[in-house]
Amino acid sequence: MPYWLMKSEPDVLSAATLQRLHQARWDGVRNYRARNFLRSRQADELFFFYHSSCSRPGIAGIGRIVRTAYPDPSALDPRSPYFDARASTVKNPWSAVDVEFVEAFAGIIDLACLRSAPGLAKLPLLQKGSRLSVMPVDAGEWAAVLALR
Repeated sequence: MPYWLMKSEPDVLSAATLQRLHQARWDGVRNYRARNFLRSRQADELFFFYHSSCSRPGIAGIGRIVRTAYPDPSALDPRSPYFDARASTVKNPWSAVDVEFVEAFAGIIDLACLRSAPGLAKLPLLQKGSRLSVMPVDAGEWAAVLALR
């Protein structure tokens, strides 16, 4: 089973909020490569929940895909920060998935910790210029991150 890392700004959706809600829609992905990764997701696949664009970015927990890709309704909502005027109900280039809470880590596993951990040198998150909000994680990297929690 493939593993993933998905980034969210905690003020939009945090691991704690997902824990409280149990399930939520993961939307607002506006990069084609990240969108293609999102579309390739299957039900029951796990992902690391990464808090980004915050005072202490890092991995906060684990989530699971519960509904595979469908047209992202936020692209059609003019009040949404993810609104896309080019999108329509007939042709919506963006996708969303539904996710559920699996586990919260005792603390954030921050970038410094990830960079210094053995087995993570090729983790896409740590590669120079990597800014994707959805990215694959191989089984070895998954195990290495789990060992840090």
